[in-house]
Amino acid sequence: MNKQIKSVQPSEPVKGFADRLIAWQACHGRHDLPWQQSREPYGVWLSEIMLQQTQVSSVIPYYMKFMVRFPDLASLAAASQDEVLACWSGLGYYSRARNLHRAAQEITEKYQGIFPDEYEDILALPGIGRSTAAAISAFSFGARRAILDGNVKRVLTRYFAVEGYPGNKAVETRLWQQAEALLPDDNIEIYTQSLMDLGATVCTRSRPRCESCPVSEACQAQQQDRQAELPHSRPRKALPEKGVAMLILVRDGEIFVEKRPPTGIWGGMWSFPEMTQDGDLGQVVPARFGIELGSVEALPVMQHVFTHFRLNIAPLLLNVARDLPRACQSHGIWLAIEDALDSAIPAPVRKLLHVLLKRKT
Repeated sequence: MNKQIKSVQPSEPVKGFADRLIAWQACHGRHDLPWQQSREPYGVWLSEIMLQQTQVSSVIPYYMKFMVRFPDLASLAAASQDEVLACWSGLGYYSRARNLHRAAQEITEKYQGIFPDEYEDILALPGIGRSTAAAISAFSFGARRAILDGNVKRVLTRYFAVEGYPGNKAVETRLWQQAEALLPDDNIEIYTQSLMDLGATVCTRSRPRCESCPVSEACQAQQQDRQAELPHSRPRKALPEKGVAMLILVRDGEIFVEKRPPTGIWGGMWSFPEMTQDGDLGQVVPARFGIELGSVEALPVMQHVFTHFRLNIAPLLLNVARDLPRACQSHGIWLAIEDALDSAIPAPVRKLLHVLLKRKT
């Protein structure tokens, strides 16, 4: 059985918080999201992983497509990583898809394909953190566990007027304590959903609708008129910039892509070959790909922002004149643009492929 958080006598600031949210959720919460139609663990788990750092509106079409392609845990575990990444392509944060696939295989091997119901076992799966494990435990198994995703952090930071950036370890620890103190003794699934809904639809990052909030009377940010100030923003740091040239090799209407290493940026995905921006095309391309270059066209530079740096991409459109008389391209494949778009490709590559596709029409 799940070892759940023990109930304690609520202090004055938390009395009635859960009851108000549960009552509010019945009339004003979200009830028609596709993953709400069943509390089967597989669908809950998939939705929680997809919703990490991604808005609901963006997740819904990907969730629907993913469930059609992989309707259950067994089909996901049996698929190749390429198939999983291709279905995920465009949603971003691809380590989530790789971890999802690894977790499905681990559940198949370790739990005979049955999703574990113990919180500690769920937490130990690849790609699952404390809040995600708690959400799965609450929604699928009714476990009394606190969640603390980005929306919930914002709600609690405002409600208790918590100072400091929520990503700071000490601040986050305090928020976890508050989240656990607010847990009701029952109706945990409804309460968990209500907390998510409140953060997503009412206690929003900008222009919160305090007049519609069921707990606004006790909210310290509301009392102090500090809704716009809280939560505090991440301390600003200048993001370092990196540069790379992407080589778009074109031959007979097809483009050349190669698979990236399994770990790191865009791990396991198909992408255009890269070289340093100051590299010598005349030497690099024949030596590396066994081809003779024809025309070369520099496309507009693109910028892709990662969490810790900005990547400036200089795309070079390279038309192949002929193959050199030796073995080449053993590490990549030639694809029609339409077929490449159906593969597991990073967002910048997808944008460039659409540029090429538009040129063909």
